[in-house]
Amino acid sequence: MNAFIGTGLLGSNFVRAMLQKGAQVQVWNRTAEKAKALEQYGAKAFDNVADAVKGADRIHLTLKDDASVNEVLEQAKAGFGRGAIIIDHTTTTAQGAAERTELWKGRGYTYIHAPVFMGPQNALESTGNMMVSGDQEVIKQITPELAKMTGNVLNFGTDNNKAAGIKLIGNLFLIAMTAGVADLLALSKALGISIEEINTLFASWNPAGLLPARLKKMTSGTFDQPSWELSMARKDAGLMMQEAERGGTSLAAIPAIAAEMDKWIARGHGSNDWTVIAKDAVE
Repeated sequence: MNAFIGTGLLGSNFVRAMLQKGAQVQVWNRTAEKAKALEQYGAKAFDNVADAVKGADRIHLTLKDDASVNEVLEQAKAGFGRGAIIIDHTTTTAQGAAERTELWKGRGYTYIHAPVFMGPQNALESTGNMMVSGDQEVIKQITPELAKMTGNVLNFGTDNNKAAGIKLIGNLFLIAMTAGVADLLALSKALGISIEEINTLFASWNPAGLLPARLKKMTSGTFDQPSWELSMARKDAGLMMQEAERGGTSLAAIPAIAAEMDKWIARGHGSNDWTVIAKDAVE
């Protein structure tokens, strides 16, 4: 028996996928209507979260943050059965994941943090990536079940907060990339460049393919072998901001990056490779 706590966009589709595979699923959500909406697919909804977890061998959570996970687990604990495993898919702090692992272990229960890189459609189709870390015996036990929920389960070892950290790193990249694309669109608008013309560029030039080499460069410490000097990159950032302003718009990410470049130039790194702005992070 599975219990699923938190049936928003992601959680509800996880539940539907479980039901399609023949699992029994009991559900609860703060907004009760979202849980009850899953009864049409075969789930059993409860108004009380402690009732929702009774009899469940696996208790899955997709909630908002550390505070909501802690609050709901406290409310649910009266219904926990012996041997139940709590599997938390919520994006939380690494510290919170570590603290909950130890807290619930001390209370006689197993807590595993298993965040995901999956959207609602992935959850419904059981495709995507799920990260786990912590007690390897427990992970070995539950991995076949988790694999049914996602296309790929990535095991990051024994540190019980490692999966949480990896999730935050991945989300940071997505946020930074989206901010960069937003700036790209703003500058394109200012310069009168169409989306079709941008697509023509990226159809031939794929910046994503540069990521492995860029990561290697930034962590190698060879900033004295520039392919693009920091002073020149800063000059180009200035041109971007000037053109955006001239076109009646502004950029969100580039000004902050330019300010960071200025700090490194002031420290005497203008002739280094522009990736020197990552020097403090990798040393």
